[in-house]
Order: sequence, then C-alpha cells, then structure tokens
Amino acid sequence: MSELVTKNVVKKTVLNIGFDDTDSPKGMCTTFLAYKVVDLLKKQKTEFLDFPRLIRFNPNIPWKTRGNGAVSIKIKTSNPSKIKNQIKNLVSKYSDTKNGANPGLVFFESDSIPNEFTKFSNLALWQLINRNNAKKFAKKNNLEYFYKGNGQGLVGAIGAIGYDFNDHTLELLSYRKKQKFGKERKISTKSVKEMQEKTYPDTFNSFDTKKGRVLITPHGPDPVFFGVRGENVDALVSASKILKSEEKLDGYMIFKSNQGTGDHLKNELTFETMKPYASGKLTGVVSNSPRIAKGGHVFFKILSNGNEFWCAVYKPTGMSVIASNLIKGDKISVGGGVRKASKNFPRIINLEFIQIISLKKQTKTSNPICKKCTKKMKSKGKGQGFECIRCGKKSSRKINEIVTRNLGPQLYLPKISAHRHLTRPQQRQGIQNKSTNFKNSLSWFCVYQN
Repeated sequence: MSELVTKNVVKKTVLNIGFDDTDSPKGMCTTFLAYKVVDLLKKQKTEFLDFPRLIRFNPNIPWKTRGNGAVSIKIKTSNPSKIKNQIKNLVSKYSDTKNGANPGLVFFESDSIPNEFTKFSNLALWQLINRNNAKKFAKKNNLEYFYKGNGQGLVGAIGAIGYDFNDHTLELLSYRKKQKFGKERKISTKSVKEMQEKTYPDTFNSFDTKKGRVLITPHGPDPVFFGVRGENVDALVSASKILKSEEKLDGYMIFKSNQGTGDHLKNELTFETMKPYASGKLTGVVSNSPRIAKGGHVFFKILSNGNEFWCAVYKPTGMSVIASNLIKGDKISVGGGVRKASKNFPRIINLEFIQIISLKKQTKTSNPICKKCTKKMKSKGKGQGFECIRCGKKSSRKINEIVTRNLGPQLYLPKISAHRHLTRPQQRQGIQNKSTNFKNSLSWFCVYQN
C-alpha cells in the first residue's frame, strides 16, 4: 500500500522566473506583467514560495525606463513546461516592443541560487553590463531564456533571480483598468497626507510635506495607479484603504524589493571602477574650494586614495547649500552616479548623499579684543595698531578667530522629492529587514471584484 502511494506522489519542481524590459516610455510596465503572471498562476493553484521580487538595478543606465526595475517569481510546480509556455505568451502580449521594449525572460529550475547569479546581480547594481555578457552567462549556465529585440532585458532577468537580500522593503502597487491607461490619475491629496501620518514610520516617501506634493503616483502612461512603499504587509494594506480616488482599480500586488536600501551605493568607487554610468561611494578629503555655477549647482573635488575626483551637487537636490559650505580639508564620504566626461569636466560624480565625517577648523583674522572691556578694538590706521575706544588699551596685531560652521558631522540627503527609488530615506537609517513573513500573509495579491 505505501509503495502505491509513493508512486502516485507527483514530483514538484522549484522554478525561478525572471523578466525585464517589457515597458517603454510610451506604455506598459514590467510589474504589471508580473501582476498578470501571478493572476494566471493563482488561478491554476500554483504554490508561491515568496513575494514577487522587484529589484531596482543601477539607476544611472542611460537607456533605462523609469526605475530600472526587474522582476522575479519563485514557485513550485508539477508542470514547469506548461507554465513556461504560458509565461512566454504573456511576455509577448504585455511587452511594448513596438515602442522600443527589449524584453528578456529567464527560467531557472532550482531551490538554491548559485553564487554566479549573485555576482552577476551585484555587478548589475552598480556597473553597466553589456547585454552580450548576459547572453553568454545564460548559455554558460544552461539557462532557458527567451528575448525580443536586442535582448537587453536578459540583464535584469538574470539579476532579479540572483539578487541576495541583506535588507528589503515592500511595495504595494495598484493597477488601473485597461480603459484608464494613459489617462490622468486623480487621487485625493488630503488622503495621501493622512495615510502618511497614520502609517509612519511603517511606510515611507509617500508625501512631500514641504512641497505639498504626492509621491506615490507615477506620471507616465503605464498601468500603475499608485505605489506605497513600506516595511510590512499590514501597513501597506492599511495604507491602501486610507487612500481615496473615484477611479475603480483592477487590483494590487505586493512586491519584496531593494527600494529604500541604498544598495547601489554600497561599493567603493576607485580610479579603476569609476566608469561612466557606475554608481558607488568614496571617502576622502575636500581638496579645493567649492565652485558655485550658474543655476546654483555646486562643484568640488575630493581626494581619495591618492586620486582626485570631481563631485557635482545640483540645486534641486537641496544639498547645494551643504556642498557650498564645505572647505578644503573637510573629511567626507559621498555617494552617487558617475557622469561621463564632457568638454568642461572630466568624469564627475552626481551626488546622492554627503556624509560629513570631520570638519576642518575654519579661522579668520579679526581685530583684537580688549581683555578689560571685552570689546573689539578699532584700527588706528595702516601699520599703527589697534586701540580700545573705551579704555585706551592698545594692541599691535590682529588675532585668529575660529568661525562657527553651519555644518555638523552627520548624513545629508536630498529633498524627499529628489529621492531615487533606491535612496535610503532618513527614517530607514539603521533599519535592516532580514526575514519576511510570506507564508502567513494572505493579502499580498488581490484582484478586485467588479
């Protein structure tokens, strides 16, 4: 009897599915494709092993669309070949190839992910990876893959499977009905502000209180209506119920993501790795007086490991005042993306944060102070010294006076509205989410009933 039962047990395969670059500036969205994939798999009673993963890669890649996000899904299935064919069809259906999308799709059957995947993913976080390298990787590792166009999407597809979380956030993305794609999004500003107040600090970057600006709605023609980022499922679902709009939405899905982790800036930039479009950080000493250019942008140099690097702080970030108050000798750590050389500048780092480690004492010469009257003395004329106008006490030379600096040893971030998807906001400093409660979460996916 037990032998018969064993024979009837259907063997299940763990299948990792990765895809990217299904969208274009004119429409569609890689996360919407994921929503459609999950909807199909849910109807087939597929077993999900984790949240769908939304991985943001190097934000400085010039041909990226919006947040440079790729998606992977991990499931257990008894019929992987059927699911692969279904997903290929969905990728073809929901990729905006006519407007420049270059979708890539990768399948990998295994519960554990080899180190080669993780290394590839880590590199995609901060460097530029050639699509031909992704194709070589897929062939070398005997991956099943599929692409359209030039195959650029294979980079993110492999990277999304290989990404290893040291920290994570969650994002609830709500989707519009097809007839609303490309139309203006109307959401109650008051409800977004209320949502942020009620769910803080379990959600982040939803509303810019200084500008009165909603930060959860995209501006393009893609199917996303809003996206709320946070630390746990309950906070996100609660947040979505506070938000008010007259538009009838299709549904939502919660992704596990590296957004808000600052992951792209964890690698040290050096003379060798400071290639165009790279992201990273470096520590050193300010080596010149900052220059304020037209428009209020600030440029200065930092000396790190024997090499000088140009840094740029643009006015919209809100950090230009901080940068302009730096002086030669200040020790700082900075992070950002490398802009390629122009006729006016060599390669330059566009800064996303400034961490002041220590400040050099700044002094200025001034008239001496009368010890009796504690007032500054007046000059008697060139070369004639100084005299206190109250008691007549005299002095022959000026003194060095320490200048109070309007900076302190701390982390300076851009304004909230200038944050990138990956920027680690102030409220997440020191936070690290290691584990997720996926198996106990029933509310990570929802298609609304009409």
